[in-house]
Amino acid sequence: MRNHLLLLTFGALLAACGRHAALPEYDLSGAAMGTTFNIGIIAPGPELSMEELQANVVRKLDDIENIASTYREASELSRFNANPSTEWIDVSHELCQMIAAALGVSAQTGGAFDITVGPLVNLWGFGPPPGDDQPPDDAEIAQALQYVGYEQLQTDCARPAMRKQAGQVYVDLSGWAKGYAVDQVAALLDDRGLQNYIVEIGGELRVKGHNAKQQKFAIAIEKPVNEADMQYAIVDVTNTSVATSGDYRNYFEYGGRRYSHTIDPLTGRPVTHDLAVVTVISDSAAYADAMATALLVLGPDAGPELAAELDLAANFLVRSNGELAVRRSAAFERTVMQ
Repeated sequence: MRNHLLLLTFGALLAACGRHAALPEYDLSGAAMGTTFNIGIIAPGPELSMEELQANVVRKLDDIENIASTYREASELSRFNANPSTEWIDVSHELCQMIAAALGVSAQTGGAFDITVGPLVNLWGFGPPPGDDQPPDDAEIAQALQYVGYEQLQTDCARPAMRKQAGQVYVDLSGWAKGYAVDQVAALLDDRGLQNYIVEIGGELRVKGHNAKQQKFAIAIEKPVNEADMQYAIVDVTNTSVATSGDYRNYFEYGGRRYSHTIDPLTGRPVTHDLAVVTVISDSAAYADAMATALLVLGPDAGPELAAELDLAANFLVRSNGELAVRRSAAFERTVMQ
């Protein structure tokens, strides 16, 4: 699944942040994790080698893919998924920590975010390999649902090891890994002593400090439609992460119906409610990534209710009579007004 932060192009975003202002600004970019990454660094100092930093970022992202990708057959996660054993399986500390943190979000959301949804994602044709744009039948969905449920996966990160209750349990970290990668790249930049930057991977992002105009970073949220004028609103943020999940970027059509890539782990089917887009602001990009998925799955009523309960900064765009209605949590209002 792909959860895109709905942005203007990165170049337009940096322009809005003051690309031509007095402070020097440097861009790094490339391909990784089945998508692209873009990094803007403001006033880094003359001692920093951009070439070395680019190489370190690429290496870090490649390391994460070798751990958590379901598209790389040799990745650690792919090997775990292929292992039919229900005994404890030794894994790296990093994978164990990723899984444990993601399972914590699953428990917090009542399973609306569930990394064991992989069999359903693959069944509906949104995983590796791609499907044939045809919905599965009820029997196939019922079969896959037997192996979906975060309670079927356990971690013991003191060892570190993981185990699954059935050999068919399949872990899909696509709703977590890009946000996690943003957090890891940001940590890399922090280790280099950088104070002002923006990191974006596949639409999920983290910002620190200020832009070239010494102001907060301007993040543009898009409308959930495919048209030229995509910009819906702009929020100004600093020292935080932003992630968005939408139901319209990745889908297929069959028999006059549209099937979204966002699968409800409880029903085994794509969501069909009127909640179109959820944007979450949080300290962690991985957490924001996962929570945006969960709130989108929960829908226009339960989603905002959970955001209020958790005091989570979340913005909801809901389709209503051909228009878009906006709902914002109190925490979101506080965050963008700071």
